[in-house]
Amino acid sequence: MTTPHINAPAGAFADTVLLPGDPARARWIATHLLDDAQQVTDVRNMLGFTGTWRGKRVSMMGTGMGIPSCSIYATELVREYGVRRLVRVGTCGTSAADVALGDIVVALGASTDSRVNRQRFGGHDLAALASFALVRAVADAAQQAGQPLRIGNVFSTDMFYHPDPALFDLLDRHGVLGVEMEAAGLYGVAAELGVEAVAVLTVSDQIRNKQAMPVAQRETGLEAMLRIVLDAVTA
Repeated sequence: MTTPHINAPAGAFADTVLLPGDPARARWIATHLLDDAQQVTDVRNMLGFTGTWRGKRVSMMGTGMGIPSCSIYATELVREYGVRRLVRVGTCGTSAADVALGDIVVALGASTDSRVNRQRFGGHDLAALASFALVRAVADAAQQAGQPLRIGNVFSTDMFYHPDPALFDLLDRHGVLGVEMEAAGLYGVAAELGVEAVAVLTVSDQIRNKQAMPVAQRETGLEAMLRIVLDAVTA
């Protein structure tokens, strides 16, 4: 079995797949956190791995940046490989004064400037929501680890370099916790295909005060968040 973007054989992926945007992060998770990890796909150097966490099978798959790229991989994983749970793990920025660098944000919902969900939903606005079961599992795992979380709305934008700085004032007025580029599209795919999804994000950029994680830390420094997610999806 192959798809245009995945060359893994049938059965190569676990029921649950973690989806970092960066394929290097997928490789780091597999080699540093999983047991018995094996690379299962490498089309376009977008790497996927399957291994075990505390004896339970779990997979990683890079998705690239943005809703279109993430949606391709999410769709093919569900339709062709039978994946049932999709968990975006990555970073986000924030303009909220009470959200700090390194905070962990769980995207209960994802607003967006993208039109993909309107196209999917007959021109109407789809409420792009996470699976409550997955949100609860992540919250429970974080509580057991003594790790505080922020749970709420994020904003998935199509534009990394947004031309309108007033956007961040608007987001802050509506209590949006983080800005990223994939969650709303992932939630739309999950709703359409009848599977579960959640996005769990570490804040890497504080937009107001121009603080940012170094590049190396973005790739490998999210271990606390990743361990919570792995505990949650294998509980």
